[in-house]
Amino acid sequence: MTPSAEGRPRVRGGILAIDVLIAEDEPSILESLDFILRRAGWTISAVTDGDAALEAVRRLKPRVLVLDVMLPKRSGFEVLKQIRADVETQSLPVLILTAKGQQQDRRIAEEFGADVFVTKPYANADVVGAVRQLLGKDGGTP
Repeated sequence: MTPSAEGRPRVRGGILAIDVLIAEDEPSILESLDFILRRAGWTISAVTDGDAALEAVRRLKPRVLVLDVMLPKRSGFEVLKQIRADVETQSLPVLILTAKGQQQDRRIAEEFGADVFVTKPYANADVVGAVRQLLGKDGGTP
């Protein structure tokens, strides 16, 4: 159980509330994201494929989704498109991780409704700042 910045776990609907859901299949990147976001004070859950990302968004109701474009089973674009098409999840803030130089990825993600982009390789401060910005949209900070 990870505590909030106030030292208490956040609970919603009888389960520990998740601040950030990470959907990333590259183990080293996932480990890095998990570490920097936990260190910033947020509760984290992670999945490694697109199908699991959709299921976790619906089940865990995270406050922000950090979504890689290149995922097994279902691409980040497909996940984003389905999230935006579902009334229950369409307002979920989504940070898209794109590979450096992939302007087409960025354009497609914008069309599907991504909120923020971070380019890999990323600076830790950029990811933390982007998540903080997205959490600010729904009134929460760690």
